[in-house]
Amino acid sequence: MLLVVTGVGLLIHLYSIGYMEHEDRSGYARFFAYLNLFMGMMLVLVLGGSLPVLFVGWEGVGLCSYLLIGFWYDRMFDEKSGMSVADAGRKAFLVNRIGDVGFILGTLLLLSALGTAQIQDILKGVPQLGAGMATAAALLLFVGVCGKSAQIPLYVWLPDAMAGPTPVSALIHAATMVTAGVYVLARMAGLYVASPTAMTVVAVTGGLTALVAATLGTAQTDIKKVLAYSTVSQLGYMVLAAGVGAFTAGVFHLMTHAFFKALLFLGAGSVIHALQGEQDIMKMGGLRTRLPWTHVTFLIGTLAIAGVPPLAGFFSKDEILLGAWERSPVLWAAGAVTAGLTAYYMMRLYLLVFRNRDRVDPQRARRPHASPHESPRIMTVPLGVLAGLSIVGGFVGLPEWLGLPNRFASWLHPVLPMAASHAAAGEGGARGAGLGGTAPGLVLLTLLITGAGLLLAWLLYERRPDWPGRVAAQTGALRRAILSGYGVDAFYQRAFVEPLRRLAAGASGFDRWVVDGIVNGTGWTTLGSSYTSRAFDLGVVDGLVNLLARLAAGTSRTVRRLQTGLVQSYATAIVLGVFVLVSAYLLSSAR
Repeated sequence: MLLVVTGVGLLIHLYSIGYMEHEDRSGYARFFAYLNLFMGMMLVLVLGGSLPVLFVGWEGVGLCSYLLIGFWYDRMFDEKSGMSVADAGRKAFLVNRIGDVGFILGTLLLLSALGTAQIQDILKGVPQLGAGMATAAALLLFVGVCGKSAQIPLYVWLPDAMAGPTPVSALIHAATMVTAGVYVLARMAGLYVASPTAMTVVAVTGGLTALVAATLGTAQTDIKKVLAYSTVSQLGYMVLAAGVGAFTAGVFHLMTHAFFKALLFLGAGSVIHALQGEQDIMKMGGLRTRLPWTHVTFLIGTLAIAGVPPLAGFFSKDEILLGAWERSPVLWAAGAVTAGLTAYYMMRLYLLVFRNRDRVDPQRARRPHASPHESPRIMTVPLGVLAGLSIVGGFVGLPEWLGLPNRFASWLHPVLPMAASHAAAGEGGARGAGLGGTAPGLVLLTLLITGAGLLLAWLLYERRPDWPGRVAAQTGALRRAILSGYGVDAFYQRAFVEPLRRLAAGASGFDRWVVDGIVNGTGWTTLGSSYTSRAFDLGVVDGLVNLLARLAAGTSRTVRRLQTGLVQSYATAIVLGVFVLVSAYLLSSAR
């Protein structure tokens, strides 16, 4: 995880130098401040030896996600829905807080049951937990995983998180932060293995999320929205792997996914950069000649995520599907159908952006300074490195059914339970014995399904470009349902958001309706409405918050005057400091 976070993070930082070059000085500095704060919090999350310390990083990356999604807070994100960039940031923050409640409760439950929050001590104490306690704790932690890793029912924030700058989408919402939930599942593998019920819930949730998100990606027209639903779907794959006990395969896919999904997002950013902010794939096409380097690397990422051998996605995805087959053919079928849908919508995206006919706005193309052109080297070099990793990254975990040693599984074996990791090194390997000669057949069947998805996209968007319009006309209701996300956002709005808003509005008038009524009833009419809850909220609660903000601002203004940037000033301060320390030492010695 450290290598994934810092390695992919370095490449995205380099890319961001070119992508954010048009920002003003304060915005540029603010962006990298947030990005580096995120890196620090992610490292805290990964290195935390206890659940509370891990939770500090967990909340930290959530805060950074909010700050970076809302980076362009003064812009409109979706004109059709009226959602602003600030709204998208708030949505991500609040949905993640819902999941965090479950994480906190799970941590407290384990602390009360075992008397410790240290992860290693918890795993050692799992046998002391009853089946019910282990299940409750595992499921509560999984609520937090659903929020952070965008699983049903808390996945709705991730598509709207695309309001942030594209490097943010690549780093936080594809390669690192959203995989934190999968990391926690693997880190707490011993707890989940002790609860078959929790494992079943995790597996079903992951499989369902992967399938539903894949269907939602088939009709999107925003280049980043397609990749967003793809991310939700691939996270579902990782959670499915944890649920069926293939934790090693889940972590393996986490790593390979970081390579090719970061590549795809940065490739999309290169396209958006070349087209002056255009994100509608129906207004693109024919860009392979104008963006040759982006085109080649994007194609590699597309084939990698589709699971085409020998690219990285093939090895990690098939490991998950083989683990799913051992648990349930139904879960395998959900994963296999998802693989076919992934191949379809990713090839559709590639063809509409880089091939097909040129649909770029003529007004934009006629302007010399704004005509589509390849990105600068500071952006294309990271694309090349990620493309290389997407090609060779899978070779660290070659499948055991080929008779080859799975070095990745063997390496992770000491930190994952044997029953969960399927690492067969030196101990026979339950998976190899269970699958026997089935594995090659399943892999071949999955490849056929993937090939069918690629072929269908090629037929519809390359050979017969008039067919998609006909299909859309005949399946209008289904298309509208997909574009609306099956109405889940609208349902949440009606069932939860609006009632809570009405409750908050009612609470703000509580004094006026209840307290004032009681006061007036006793004759204390002089109190009137000056003591309403609204006044309390604005005068006391907001006043305290604003006071803290003013204190922080005043302190920072005072302290930063000490940072003059003049070497002689710093040297003088050092000399004075040494003088004070030596004087204090001499005085104490004399006494």
